[in-house]
Amino acid sequence: MRCRQLWGTLLALTIGGATTPAAAVPLISIVIDDLGDSWAEGQAAIALPGAVACAFLPESPHTRRLAELAHAARKEILVHLPLEPVAGRAHPLALSAQLATPQRSDWLGEMLAAVPYATGVNNHQGSLATSNRGAMHWLMRELSLRSTAFFIDSMTSTDSVAYPLARAYGIPATRRRVFLDHQRGEAETHAQFQRLVRIAKETGGALAIGHPYPETLKALAQLLPQLDGLGVALVEPSVLIRRVERQPPPLPMPLRMATTLSPAPEPALSAGAMP
Repeated sequence: MRCRQLWGTLLALTIGGATTPAAAVPLISIVIDDLGDSWAEGQAAIALPGAVACAFLPESPHTRRLAELAHAARKEILVHLPLEPVAGRAHPLALSAQLATPQRSDWLGEMLAAVPYATGVNNHQGSLATSNRGAMHWLMRELSLRSTAFFIDSMTSTDSVAYPLARAYGIPATRRRVFLDHQRGEAETHAQFQRLVRIAKETGGALAIGHPYPETLKALAQLLPQLDGLGVALVEPSVLIRRVERQPPPLPMPLRMATTLSPAPEPALSAGAMP
């Protein structure tokens, strides 16, 4: 009798354990862009608690020293790669469609080498470039050949093809879902952070981009210690990609390579997109 009771108890526990798995915690990632121009803003961004990633502009005056500090603080580091916008003033180092192919490759190598410890890439501006299939075929092929660990499409244009083409070339990738400070202000950052949490709970994970504005950094310093109560976990972008995004298809793939980097017709920016 005791054997049968014990067997029944073990069977009940086994069945119960199999039918009630622990729910996965929704994940969020945050990238602070445009670092390197200001020493004080860079230090404040690096000092944010948790796995906030840091994206540095190549060749900015403080990029190398701040990237070294971020690495020492165990932050994930990205190259914030300047690409050509539809309108407005382009970054001085932005990729130009006028460059010949060898010059473009040299340019990219210099940009990637300018940020120590960088493992990922996301675009700075680039609303024109990221919507140009030829430009993105070239860029993603180059990044894949250079063993880039991951790519984040900053989604500065709703017409961007950067994310699907990164995946087509075998680069783990994701897209920005929320801008924390498209309009500056602590209240705006709080509101967008809550939106980030909502999207993560709906989809399993979401990434936000912010900038080293004092208002943004102050709001994040208040919000990040509250994550346990909000029911989400902050992780590095590479971890978010690995856990939430489907794995990109393996290379080689039969992709038709673009032979030129001719500009596409300029797409109109829609609400929520940035140049």
